[in-house]
Amino acid sequence: MPAFVGPVQVVNISGGVVQFGDTFLISPKNNSKSYSGSGAGNTGGFIITNNGVNGTNVLDPDLVDQPNIGNN
Repeated sequence: MPAFVGPVQVVNISGGVVQFGDTFLISPKNNSKSYSGSGAGNTGGFIITNNGVNGTNVLDPDLVDQPNIGNN
């Protein structure tokens, strides 16, 4: 049965799926790349991290790591 959708205002979508009306298949895709240096991923109540001189390599020579096209 067709769905009738009235006026809609979407202000912000941060991760997730928005569906209006009838749908046969929903297959959301998302990929991202992040860089973090030494000790950046530590979590906890009391953390002591001692790092010397360090660097994070953010160069990506192959340019494409995981494309979303064709990953149904």
